[in-house]
Amino acid sequence: MLLVLFLLSGCGGSQEPQKPGNPAAVVKDDMSKKVQLQFYMLGDAPKELPTIEAEINKMAEQELNATVKFNYTTWTDWDQKYKLLLSSGQPIDLIFTADWTQYQSYAKKGAFLPLDELLPEAAPTLNSFVPKEMWDAVKIDGKIYTVPSTFKEYVTNGFVWREDLREKYNLPKPTDLASFEAYLDGIRQHEPNMRPISLNSDVKGNLHDRYTELATKSVGALPYGIGIKYEQPTKVYAYWGSDEHKEELNTYKRWADKGFIPKNVLNIKDTLQDQVTSGKAATIFGDNPNRFNDMVIKLKSSHPDWKLEYYPFPLTTGYATPVHPIHNGFAIPKSSPNPARALAFYEKLVTDKRYNLLTQYGIEGKNYTVKDGYYQMLGTSASNGFPREAMNGWAWRNPEYMLFDPSFDKVKEIFAELDTIQKPDIYTGFAEDYTTYQAEKAALEQVEKQYLYPLQAGLVADINEGLELFMQKAKQAGLEKVQSEYTKQWEAYVQEKGIQ
Repeated sequence: MLLVLFLLSGCGGSQEPQKPGNPAAVVKDDMSKKVQLQFYMLGDAPKELPTIEAEINKMAEQELNATVKFNYTTWTDWDQKYKLLLSSGQPIDLIFTADWTQYQSYAKKGAFLPLDELLPEAAPTLNSFVPKEMWDAVKIDGKIYTVPSTFKEYVTNGFVWREDLREKYNLPKPTDLASFEAYLDGIRQHEPNMRPISLNSDVKGNLHDRYTELATKSVGALPYGIGIKYEQPTKVYAYWGSDEHKEELNTYKRWADKGFIPKNVLNIKDTLQDQVTSGKAATIFGDNPNRFNDMVIKLKSSHPDWKLEYYPFPLTTGYATPVHPIHNGFAIPKSSPNPARALAFYEKLVTDKRYNLLTQYGIEGKNYTVKDGYYQMLGTSASNGFPREAMNGWAWRNPEYMLFDPSFDKVKEIFAELDTIQKPDIYTGFAEDYTTYQAEKAALEQVEKQYLYPLQAGLVADINEGLELFMQKAKQAGLEKVQSEYTKQWEAYVQEKGIQ
């Protein structure tokens, strides 16, 4: 079998990926040459990854004359590690992409190889498996740069809480900010040694993005203090420094004063989910239905007397946006020495049942069993070295092969309820190009971490004074230029797409 190989130069040592130049020559992939593929995932590796990797390599070596090394970033400072991976020029054959990893911007700046010509040659089965409308949805400037997941789901946030504790202390059910805070009050009163809310150093993602999704009905997790409401998508305003922003920061200060937010929150590295399943924390301020279900599965074996409950934000905001195809995918970085072989391997992960089940659920009879059509984890979350979707393989989910725990029936009910209020995702297709304000963007990110994160963590005594200092530093870093350029791009995007 002859596969096509694109010879494109690596990213080099620059701090940002450079835009590709002229199209490279097309040559044949020498299948007689054995290669090792470097595969990069976000998050933490499962304990039994070496066992799964060895089993995968037995098949891949025989069928593709290739082996694969699964690499993980861990969740600590993953965004900086991700940026470094794509700017260092080191050989990487496959890397996870999503809207929240800035796929659109990286693709626009030339970090990934275009796959349009490579797909039908190197992975024809995969090319046919993904619906055309999904291929079209992930295109940036008319080109495909990632392979999207075909599993339809909702990844909108919702309150997650210990229902057994709510029942025990007769606390209110979290359905909005007020009732959520009342629940936190009850936990603080009755369980003083437990963190009322699970948080870590990513206060922007864990607090701010959740807050604006719920309170301001933002179109998405917007950067640079930009404000855009879903109901008024053509109107861009400055959120940072606004009355809305002050109200948000005052909320965090109040939560910190009440003991909801730990004083060392900016140093906490534990995942939000692990803090709840271990009993350290009672709630998560926003998680998606799938991850909620994974937590339920873990608790079923380790703490069967605990109960978790979930309430979707869309039931409060009034609308739900189904996941965009950009949300979970895999791209081939420009630095890949083996793009055709990498795509052929990824085709196996998605469409070959042996590869798919092994990497999503582990070894049947050792890590899981199937009973009455349902997935059942063997052992406990502590003893099982490869629980369901332990590799964070969200992007290569195949609906035809997926196994669900009985508890997923509840998630299906949530999805069905959200189907009744669904509206299109108008944000994720937007591809920011920060070429003209790259230096200001980098400076602004540092200012945000130094001056805004402490405000979001409730650590600053005087909110007005702290916000004034942050805004001063942000403007010095180039805030007005960044916001102006971003606004121009957004306005051009909504006009092009006919969004009103």
